[in-house]
Amino acid sequence: MKLLFLACLSPKTGNHTTAERIRSHIESHGHTCELRDAAEFQSPAEVANLISSNPTFEGALAIHLFRAGRLLLDIQVPFGVIFGGTDINEDVKVEQKRVVMEQVLQKARFAVAFTDKLKEDAELYLLSQRSKIYVQPQGIQTEVSEKFCWSEFLRSSDASIEHVDELRVFLLVCGLRRVKDPLYLVEVFSEWHCENPMNVLVIIGPKIDPVFTLEVEAVVKRTAGVFLAQERSQQELHAAMKRCFAVVNSSVSEGMSAAILEAMDLGVPVLARDIPGNAAVVQHEFTGLLYLSPLEFVHQSQRLLSDHKLRERVVRNGKLYVEEHHGLKQERETYRQLVDTLLGA
Repeated sequence: MKLLFLACLSPKTGNHTTAERIRSHIESHGHTCELRDAAEFQSPAEVANLISSNPTFEGALAIHLFRAGRLLLDIQVPFGVIFGGTDINEDVKVEQKRVVMEQVLQKARFAVAFTDKLKEDAELYLLSQRSKIYVQPQGIQTEVSEKFCWSEFLRSSDASIEHVDELRVFLLVCGLRRVKDPLYLVEVFSEWHCENPMNVLVIIGPKIDPVFTLEVEAVVKRTAGVFLAQERSQQELHAAMKRCFAVVNSSVSEGMSAAILEAMDLGVPVLARDIPGNAAVVQHEFTGLLYLSPLEFVHQSQRLLSDHKLRERVVRNGKLYVEEHHGLKQERETYRQLVDTLLGA
């Protein structure tokens, strides 16, 4: 079976990584999966023309109900959709988008949610058959670059390289766009850094929103203790995560943060903003720490610094949680079964 797979493929983003991994699962079962960037297409008609002119396409798949799913509305082959996170957490608040996403969900053969909460919210905001939405957490796999140099990484980020081994680097992993809210902690962290100069915050991720990126760069440039790193390959990013003191998430909205799960898999503590998508995977004081405000972030960070038993506990339990709930084997089997439903459509 040949599938067209649409997703938002900005380089080095979680969406791109997820799409590549799911494509690999599908192709491991003998299917052909052509992954295309949703940004290539302006309308559903363009995708319909692509499929009708390529009769080898027997089905389609999309990540994100609005950005990619709407482009499948006019096709004549069966398709499935995977919730991205912002579609259910944010886009449903815009009635025009919500109506379109409802149409996509009604026409889809199946839908996949990363968490029970995303499934519940989709059922609440979008008219859908409960039996159509499956919950499949993201599968996680980490790989650390052996050539990665920590001191070079810090130097290139303009972070002080004196006393490198004494620095406590908090690594905020996110694409530079507003929904990730990378500036949320900056002011309070800078004040904390002035009291404790060994604590630094490094923001790393692709420049997705050019206008917002300029804003982030300007703020970071004038803020002590906060630095901006150039995006790296997945293996280099994982190496940086493994060397840092803690991985930070400050998003306004998340479907399921791959960076949080990757940090857990790498044995690194997680400090995550207390939002539904994060609370679905981070159990406070058990698999990581949650915070509701910038001041509480500092408080939880101080606990992580002073309470070694707490740190050991969240690291140990976080790794066990990922191994138990986010294995590639179950994810691969789920998508095999779902693609088979397209075949039998």
